[in-house]
Amino acid sequence: MDSAGLKAKKNARLEDIARQAGVSISTVSRALNDSPAVKRRTKQEIWRIARAHDYDFRRHMPNGPVGAEATIAIIVPAPQARETRVADPFFLELLAGIAEAARDRKVDLVISHVFPRTAEDLQFAMTTSRATGMIFIGQSSLHDAFNSLADSDDNFVVWGADLKDAAYCSIGSDNVAGGRRATSHLLRLGRKRILFLGDTEAPEAEQRYRGYRLALEEAGAEIDDRLVLPAHFDVQSGEATTRSAIESGTEFDAIFAASDLIAIGAIRALDKSGRSVPGDVSVVGYDNIPAARLVTPRLTTIDQDANLAGRMLVSKLIDTHGGQAISERLETSLLIRDSCGG
Repeated sequence: MDSAGLKAKKNARLEDIARQAGVSISTVSRALNDSPAVKRRTKQEIWRIARAHDYDFRRHMPNGPVGAEATIAIIVPAPQARETRVADPFFLELLAGIAEAARDRKVDLVISHVFPRTAEDLQFAMTTSRATGMIFIGQSSLHDAFNSLADSDDNFVVWGADLKDAAYCSIGSDNVAGGRRATSHLLRLGRKRILFLGDTEAPEAEQRYRGYRLALEEAGAEIDDRLVLPAHFDVQSGEATTRSAIESGTEFDAIFAASDLIAIGAIRALDKSGRSVPGDVSVVGYDNIPAARLVTPRLTTIDQDANLAGRMLVSKLIDTHGGQAISERLETSLLIRDSCGG
């Protein structure tokens, strides 16, 4: 091994690292804990030596590269209606906004492997993480668990629906307004029987459904529960649900889908059945993912500005000094494209 005294990787000690780096043992200890008292270049050299010799430094390491102002852990609870794979287009859009904001603030990100399903899982994640704070993507069925968690630790923020009894900070779009706007547009086009596709057990989809009903009530239109069909937030579910509606003889001339992925699946089913979009059926989605601009016909959708949402999540988490951050709703806008015919 080298002349600095690191005779075997498994025997590397603080004293050995200090000797090779030419610093004191206390400096090595402070550097491994990312102390601001140690110069950045000195830290980098000590970390390089520690890695090169397999020193057991992980219990000392900060969560990201040396020099970060803070570290944010991103955790995705077990899914309820939205598919929460990293490859989910909306997740990627939201993650991009978070990452840009984090970089601007010199904050590192960690996407955690933790997959909480219960209140105990949330508590475990908070008490065992060394991150400065946490962003949870989605409430799933954990709203009450988040309320309980906020009693003991409010160093987290949630992307999700606006729930009036929430004791925690959440950021999300105005889902009711978005659902109302989408449905009102279809009614203005003269559509009479509008299919709603989405899992109303999920908080966000349920609020979009409420907006759908509100628009129908305001227009004096018929509210037919047979036109409300559950669909998960993916293309396959949207296609299967729409195909089932067609095969069962359900009459409809429009679709409001609770996500763009559901809407794209619906368009696929309509095309396979020989129905034209928007000639026979107008379709509106929700999310404005990149694919909405690329499908044929281009998808009319509700935009909730995932990039801005990501920035707001970071800001709420690191700019709050004492007390709970205030929840906020993003305004939504209707992006009219080809799938509506008007």
